[in-house]
Amino acid sequence: MREPAFWHRPSSWKSNLLRPLGALYGTVAAKRLQRRGIDAGIPVICVGNYHVGGAGKTPTVLALAKLLRELGELPVVLSRGYGGKLRGPVKVDRERHVADDVGDEPLMMAQSLPVVISRDRAEGVALAKSQGATVIVMDDGFQNPAIVKDASLIVIDSARGLGNGKVFPAGPLRAPLGPQLARTDALIVVGDGTAAGAVAAGIAAQGKPVFHARVRPDDGSVNSLHGKRVLAFAGIGDPARFFNTLRASGIEVVRCRAFADHHAFSDREIEDLIAEAGREALTLVTTEKDLARFWTNGAVPARAEAIVPFAVTLAFDDPMQLRRFVTERLFTARERKFS
Repeated sequence: MREPAFWHRPSSWKSNLLRPLGALYGTVAAKRLQRRGIDAGIPVICVGNYHVGGAGKTPTVLALAKLLRELGELPVVLSRGYGGKLRGPVKVDRERHVADDVGDEPLMMAQSLPVVISRDRAEGVALAKSQGATVIVMDDGFQNPAIVKDASLIVIDSARGLGNGKVFPAGPLRAPLGPQLARTDALIVVGDGTAAGAVAAGIAAQGKPVFHARVRPDDGSVNSLHGKRVLAFAGIGDPARFFNTLRASGIEVVRCRAFADHHAFSDREIEDLIAEAGREALTLVTTEKDLARFWTNGAVPARAEAIVPFAVTLAFDDPMQLRRFVTERLFTARERKFS
């Protein structure tokens, strides 16, 4: 879905009109958060956010999985498979699945680590364990109480913050902020903006860690676009962040085209983008997540070969701080489960 503009503006008549619905939704969501889930039997680390839309969860999941592997763990990502038609549980296979089957984010992440998608999280846990997982990394699912979480890391964009701070549909929050803050074990603030300052202060006041990180463009991606004029397009939660990252990397962005998150590009749309780029001798560039929607049998089809993916990673200001937190959480989880 494309986020309404009023979600990210001061209180408006539209948000006020929807506040009663937001109050009802928030009451149900807050009660749901209090439910007790099942114990997975192995440590579960959840990467989530407080609101609808993009904040940087996917690069955070990839960075966390990399750290876990460095610690000698075998992480398996558990995702709902948003945007895919399969209910699961199923292990994502890039040679067999397409984004319409399992969702674009799981398909993209399956390039580098095992990913299981399942509408039923408990069934997904069973499949992940059968794949030899020593740790489950939940991609989203913070508001889903089905599985007991040993650590919930919440990602927030420092430039966008929480928008107008109201609960869906009056604003972007998935549940009232108070109960969500209480269940947060650590906060990850992405970028150098100030919009997340109040939330970060609230988490720090509870004695919980606040990690600072930033999106780091891949050197190879930057070099491949050096000296080129580009037409950038994206169907993610915050396309403007992608466009700004390109510009901050010294890439000349001549045209931008923004689409709704998880947008399923039609052949006509791709043809139009290619034609528009061709008229001005521009290079087409998009995110890895967007390009994953084109994959067939593990490869990009001929119609999308002209599109250049722009890879990014998440770099933490203090990686040892994160390493200590994760190590302590794993130790505590295993001590509790096996005592």
